[in-house]
Amino acid sequence: MDAGNFFGEGAVTALQENLERLEEAIGAACRAAGRQRSEVEMMAVSKTFPAESVAEAAALELTLFGENRVQEFTSKVLRAAEAGTWAVRERLRFHLIGHLQSNKAAKAAELFDGVDSLDSVKLAERLNEAAGRVEKRLPVLIEVKLSSEATKDGIEPESGEAAQLLERLPDLLDLEVRGLMTIAPWGAPNDVTRACFRSLRVWRDRWAAVHPNLNLDVLSMGMSGDFALAIQEGATRIRIGKALFGARKPPAERRSQESELGRSPESELD
Repeated sequence: MDAGNFFGEGAVTALQENLERLEEAIGAACRAAGRQRSEVEMMAVSKTFPAESVAEAAALELTLFGENRVQEFTSKVLRAAEAGTWAVRERLRFHLIGHLQSNKAAKAAELFDGVDSLDSVKLAERLNEAAGRVEKRLPVLIEVKLSSEATKDGIEPESGEAAQLLERLPDLLDLEVRGLMTIAPWGAPNDVTRACFRSLRVWRDRWAAVHPNLNLDVLSMGMSGDFALAIQEGATRIRIGKALFGARKPPAERRSQESELGRSPESELD
């Protein structure tokens, strides 16, 4: 399916314009960092946007999408199936990037093509068991907490839990470890954000040396407002939401819940 057929011949949408601007900016950031554009993968963060937005992005040749909640994505899949809007589903990849409770691991392993928020041994074991039941090898990223913010999820890199997880993962044969993910502090100055991204790269290099049997090639870091810094610090995957799809308008109930947790109404996962 090409963009012309999906939108009407000659039509140019806001999403297409946003994507063109993003590609220019990502290319410029790669050149400034002395890197090839092909070294940086862009994940389209489609959470809270409808199935139709995903179809529109897919028509523009985007294939990797990030979702935040199991229940929300379940509803999106059902809507897409009813409307027939994901005719190219087999070439699309959907990863869970939001925090995952271990009691939802089975559904997540069934629904998603990857889980980028692995943060405990318990969750790893649940996902491994669930992936085995549906006969798939599930790609995962370890989410690393490099911020002191209470609202941030992820595993503390110097914790005993992190050490146990790294030791346990090679035995979980239905998980395919691919790398690390982190989220920079919300609204932090550039030097703080850069230090966060650099720290993830340092931890990756350190862990890769100690655990050579783990594949930690992917560094997922950087969002709409800071991806250039992330690219400079070695990001191989950036997560772009509002710069691509536009500003989100979460339901009032969600805004209230996030406000109580001290989070911005615009999710920090972008």
